[in-house]
Amino acid sequence: MVELTTQPIDTAAVLSNVNSHAAGAVVLFLGTAREFTAGRQTASLEYECFAEMAQAKLAEIEATARARWPLIGCSIVHRLGPVALGEASVAVAVSSPHRDVAFEAGKWLIDTLKVVVPIWKKEHWADGTTEWVHPGVTPGRAAEKSAPLQ
Repeated sequence: MVELTTQPIDTAAVLSNVNSHAAGAVVLFLGTAREFTAGRQTASLEYECFAEMAQAKLAEIEATARARWPLIGCSIVHRLGPVALGEASVAVAVSSPHRDVAFEAGKWLIDTLKVVVPIWKKEHWADGTTEWVHPGVTPGRAAEKSAPLQ
């Protein structure tokens, strides 16, 4: 299951989606909005995407993971819009008969998602400035900074 949502991620629902009596392992990864990045204080995050393209890429990486590992369940949920500090912006859950498979697949899914899924993150800094963050660029160190919020 893949989902884009503007609501807080329901981790219980994500886990329920992958739960099975056949699973000996369930791994849940949550990416949460942290307060400090590269020495700068974050006020909040904001995520945007082209929904059809993002959904297609999420479905593609889910299918690849299912083909690569013997997964019983797989669930990927990404938040869009504003995300407050401490809230989850992404959840990846997998279940499998054994833990090594679940850990490997979960790690691959989040690492691949961050590189190939066209979801863009905007950092809202505590000093009032904002910055779009791109894969491979450390937040707070991009060449261009936007103007402070009004």
